[in-house]
Amino acid sequence: MAKKRQVKVDVITMGCSKNLVDSEFLIKQFQTGGFKVEHDPEVSKGDIVIINTCGFIGDAKEESVETILQFAEARKAGKIDQLIVMGCLSERYFGELKTELPEVDKFYGKFEWKKIVEDLGLEFRPDLRNERSLTTPDHYAYLKISEGCNRACSYCAIPLITGKHQSRSIEDLIDETQNLVAKGVKEIQVIAQDLSYYGIDLYKKPMLAELIQQLSAINGLEWIRLHYAYPAGFPLDVLKVIAQHINVCCYMDIALQHISDNMLTKMRRGVTKQQTYDLIESMRREVPGIHLRTTLIAGHPGETEADFDELKQFVQDMKFERLGVFAYSHEEDTYAFKNYNDDVTDEIKQARVDELMELQNVISRELNQQKIGQTYKVIIDREEDGYFVGRTEFDSPEVDQEVIVNSDNLTIGEFYQVKITESDDYDLIGVAITY
Repeated sequence: MAKKRQVKVDVITMGCSKNLVDSEFLIKQFQTGGFKVEHDPEVSKGDIVIINTCGFIGDAKEESVETILQFAEARKAGKIDQLIVMGCLSERYFGELKTELPEVDKFYGKFEWKKIVEDLGLEFRPDLRNERSLTTPDHYAYLKISEGCNRACSYCAIPLITGKHQSRSIEDLIDETQNLVAKGVKEIQVIAQDLSYYGIDLYKKPMLAELIQQLSAINGLEWIRLHYAYPAGFPLDVLKVIAQHINVCCYMDIALQHISDNMLTKMRRGVTKQQTYDLIESMRREVPGIHLRTTLIAGHPGETEADFDELKQFVQDMKFERLGVFAYSHEEDTYAFKNYNDDVTDEIKQARVDELMELQNVISRELNQQKIGQTYKVIIDREEDGYFVGRTEFDSPEVDQEVIVNSDNLTIGEFYQVKITESDDYDLIGVAITY
């Protein structure tokens, strides 16, 4: 009897690391069921292509649609047997996509993993809820501790897509992390739409500090890094945990978005300018040397020149180690879309983005120059063009700067002490002094 041919599935992930985690859980289900799976292949060779889309802001939505159209052409040409679309864009625009893209065989929402697996003829395995097939390098992974968001920010479509905040239990997260460490993971990025709210729904009080305390006790886990905190209601007790544990990175990603009280009110952020300054001061006092990453929005409806001047002063005052700036995107069904006119032109939005990033370039260059002559623990991510590329504890993969290490015979996924010899705006250059 001829052996049954193995089904090949290509999973394409768009958008953020939270989407990537979803894809990894889904891939584990497919592989356990006997499918051969590739993630983000350069050339698709799968019988089935599954696109996990992003629907957050205009540029991300456009990229997702372009990717769907690309594979729709391949579907029409008979190069693939099935084209499936899932994720945030599909959750948000299910009806419209189904009407406008008949080449797609099936659309699913963001959370319909079980249905996808079963519709493809496999048994969904709930016992695998804490297991995934990593698509990142073997030495690091993302840990999504919750889904959804209870905030009401004017500009944000995330609650429309993900629904209310749902924390995962500490027990499940410890189990998942232990599974990851057993596979060789040494570093995790703790992620969520809102870290600050973790535990309130499940335990009736903030539990981020307790979670990180327990994660820090896992043997073999050398770095824990925190992403996407919210300033209103920030759990200050987590700062003590960061300060006390050597394997909790001196790093906090906290999205601040603006600083003028006028804009913070219009954005419905639930925090004031003074509270924001006080929070940052607390972070830097309680965790000496902490590196802060934040994001800002330029061009939100109602942003005046005076508001923007305050924002520029804020960037100059705070000297954030890591900063990203987005031009405001007028997203359907958000509070801002329903209640404000998109009254800042695209040209002004982009000019403000550019001006803020120019300020940040100078700040980043100055901060990096201060690191010359210092020695840092660095994890090696890859080798390219005759040198090794790594990161310090202050740098998250994909989004932050890197360290170019001019040394021979280093091992990817291992830690080294690296002395910094040079720097530029967004990277450090050094040599390994211990092997």
